[in-house]
Amino acid sequence: MNATRRPERSSSTAVVAARKILQRLHEVMAARTPAQVKLNQICEIIASELSSEVCSVYLLREGMLELFATRGLKQEAVHVTRLALGEGLVGTIAANVEALNLEEASSHRDFAHRPETGEDLFRSFAGVPIVRRERAIGVLCVQHHDPRGYEEVEVEALQTVAMVLAELISHAGLVDENPGDTRPLETGATIISGLQLVMGMGRGHAVFHQPRIIIEHTVAEDIEVERQRVYSAFTRMREQIDRMAGQAEFGVDGEHKEVLETYKMFAYDEGWSRRINEAIDAGLTAEAAIERVQQRTRMRMRQIDDPLLQDRMHDLEDLSNRLLRIVSGQLGTAAQLGLRQDTILIARNLGPAELLEYDRRRLKGLVLEEGSLTAHVTIVARAMGVPVLGRVKNTRHLINEGDLLLLDVNQNRLYIRPSVPMDEAFESGLAITQKRRAAYAALRDKAPITRDQQRIELMVNAGLRDDVAALDVTGADGIGLFRTEFQFLVSATLPQRERQQRLYRDVLDAAGDRPVIFRTVDIGGDKALPYLRKSDSDQEENPAMGWRALRLALERDGLLKVQARALMEAAAGRTLHVMFPMISEPWELMEAKMLFQRQHDWLAQHGRKLPRAIRYGAMLEVPALAETLDFVLPELDFLSIGTNDLTQFLFAADRANPKLALRYDWMGVAILRFISRVVKACEGHDVTLGVCGEMGGRTLEAMALLGIGISRLSITPASVGPVKAMIRSLDLAALRAYCGDLVQSGTQNLREPLTQWASAHNVEIN
Repeated sequence: MNATRRPERSSSTAVVAARKILQRLHEVMAARTPAQVKLNQICEIIASELSSEVCSVYLLREGMLELFATRGLKQEAVHVTRLALGEGLVGTIAANVEALNLEEASSHRDFAHRPETGEDLFRSFAGVPIVRRERAIGVLCVQHHDPRGYEEVEVEALQTVAMVLAELISHAGLVDENPGDTRPLETGATIISGLQLVMGMGRGHAVFHQPRIIIEHTVAEDIEVERQRVYSAFTRMREQIDRMAGQAEFGVDGEHKEVLETYKMFAYDEGWSRRINEAIDAGLTAEAAIERVQQRTRMRMRQIDDPLLQDRMHDLEDLSNRLLRIVSGQLGTAAQLGLRQDTILIARNLGPAELLEYDRRRLKGLVLEEGSLTAHVTIVARAMGVPVLGRVKNTRHLINEGDLLLLDVNQNRLYIRPSVPMDEAFESGLAITQKRRAAYAALRDKAPITRDQQRIELMVNAGLRDDVAALDVTGADGIGLFRTEFQFLVSATLPQRERQQRLYRDVLDAAGDRPVIFRTVDIGGDKALPYLRKSDSDQEENPAMGWRALRLALERDGLLKVQARALMEAAAGRTLHVMFPMISEPWELMEAKMLFQRQHDWLAQHGRKLPRAIRYGAMLEVPALAETLDFVLPELDFLSIGTNDLTQFLFAADRANPKLALRYDWMGVAILRFISRVVKACEGHDVTLGVCGEMGGRTLEAMALLGIGISRLSITPASVGPVKAMIRSLDLAALRAYCGDLVQSGTQNLREPLTQWASAHNVEIN
């Protein structure tokens, strides 16, 4: 049978249809009739207005989705047909809290045939979740005999109607709903972990960022009144954002400033306000319209795999919460009420502006149910010096408001209602940490020289302008890895050459005569940018091994040309150190160097000031490069082994997969033998060899690297003190003699023998 389609509806037509449905629903809801009768009438109205042969409502009762009302399916199936969450199309919509729109329902992998409903007569299907308190309490769906996809505007009309249904259903007590303020299931001491976002330790009492705002009235009495309420709320919200951005106490510059500018851009986004206005035009109250657009944003977030795009959506979620609180008059966040004591703040997610509202004298830590390393709130928290633990699940079920919490992000632990021994251990650990920090600070002006007078070069990894301050704090020799992509990741648009140049010059100025190695932009793969569009053919199953870093930069060479010019102009009169990431074949290095040379020649022809010299380097992350070092080394001034990616490629073990954690071991003989061979391959070449990555920042692993011939480490600033103390307690000649035999001994893992050796030789390992 050929598919038949109705003409596409315009957005305005959909608004009119939604408004007509809401007007008729308002009459139904105002009538003094049983809820069952109302739902039956609602199904008739929706089917009629959307010209659908079937409209059905399923409600969540006793953990199952029950067919509660229908027009078009068999009436004898009502209150009989039941589906589990995740079962069939209806169960999938409720479980995922997202819409489905199918021309051929039976072709979907989750389709489940229920013959008692008579649904086999209808081929097309569209359904949306009925959401209350961010949870699906039912499903509203329509079906049609002919195979056709419902227009997007029709699905949006269904979603608008579903909001009103949520109010009716909840007030009628037809579904199972968890109270918003349920007490935690746990009352004793509990320890949970998450994702380490900003390192540090903090002690304080639990404070939830905000109570849930429950919208009680969804259908507008007067659309113009609702529109004016939203306009007024937008004005007030933007004034708040501008005021907070102006009062931020971070110093003059920094990526956090760019974060706040991007956040402000969202606040003034016309597309967002237009969508809210369209929802009001459809007949919703101001609160319901904001929530309607927010629900759509949440559904989009669930469909986005790109973590950077998810982070930007979180900013919009934060602004929606702020706007909703203003328009509803419910302004009582914990920030507005004020912190009365040392606090560990808890939130599902948090926008950067909301974090700035808190009294940082009493804010000792932040726990997020979501969050990521590149989220804007993480960047701002790092600038504020607030430790952050993310991806902590079920906080409202585990934590009471006011519970004592001990946050140790360094150990990836959150202690809830700690026992006396837990509290004592935490305090002891905090004291030890402070004592160690003081001891390491005392080493700042001490050189990393071994007991047998071998000088090790100790550098830091950085990615933010403010990170350069770590050079003075730690006494490091320079920056061995400056990740230039961070500026790209926090920007709403591609950073222009002037902005890039300003950042690079500021970093070089702050570093003084200490070298800074700039890694060219490493984006793509799992670090996708929203403003670099991907085609369907660009979607990757394994982005870490995909079209990223130098591969992407050589393809989109305009991006690399701009960066090359920015770097050269920023380094005018100085030595520029440039490092190319993710090289797997020699020709990639040659092409990248030629691109830089062409930009150098262009700048020279146009009379621009140039670097005194350019030193080129490469990252050895792809094992294949090690097999062509005889071609590559003559073209290089330095080579840096990137242990993070190299290890997962070498072991075919995704470091983010907990099931493979034991395989991702830097003390395995394979990785140490591999690096040892690279050390030998570099002998006789005028190439500086180093290691950058987490491996070099752990004292035992760093000792192993020194033992197989590495003499330069680039590590996190926090690791410099412990690693420097280890170096100064070490006899390097004795270690290298031991490691030479150990690597060839057949021992599968070198952790235990090296730990024993360090203990026997009084090497400081922690």
